[in-house]
Amino acid sequence: MYDLMWMEREKAYRGASVDGTDLKRYMTPDALSALEADLLSMHEENTVMRGALGHEPVVSTLAADERPPTATVKDCVDRARWQTLDTTTGWRIPAPADQPSRYVATTRMERGDGKRWTVTEYTANRKRSC
Repeated sequence: MYDLMWMEREKAYRGASVDGTDLKRYMTPDALSALEADLLSMHEENTVMRGALGHEPVVSTLAADERPPTATVKDCVDRARWQTLDTTTGWRIPAPADQPSRYVATTRMERGDGKRWTVTEYTANRKRSC
């Protein structure tokens, strides 16, 4: 489910909108709301993303006996082939100099009654390299 969520998330970043994605299927309303705020900022700044993100996800904790069952996924996100574009000019916007091209992200997931895992929280530490 994590990989499917990221495919939909990348689609949202390419259009600066969740429209046309299945993110509601993979994220809780709170997690999706945080993403939508980021996408709204992108839309207001006339930016979109292009390219592909690399991932190295690892399940770092699994609490299958909890109700609901939870898991934490640690990921090393590689944005080396991911670019921000200005939609008014089509020009590439350089990444901030203080951000590494590979950074740590943590995702908390829960398994619902339908046996599907959903993202409840996503935190990217763009200052911490991996």
